[in-house]
Amino acid sequence: MPLDLNRATSGELERLPGIGPGLATRIVDARQRRGAFGSVDELRQVRGIGATTLARVRPLLAVGAAP
Repeated sequence: MPLDLNRATSGELERLPGIGPGLATRIVDARQRRGAFGSVDELRQVRGIGATTLARVRPLLAVGAAP
């Protein structure tokens, strides 16, 4: 089952390939500042997420309703 990008904790995000503690924190911070992600592709707006990392994690993530 894919991880919900709008509900995942930084610890859960760290388990994804290519996502370390710093990047996981930036993802959570971006979600708190900007609001819920509308799509997994919006991760590209987070510093440190490039095309390669996005391609690795896209199949492992889903976007549910905002918490």
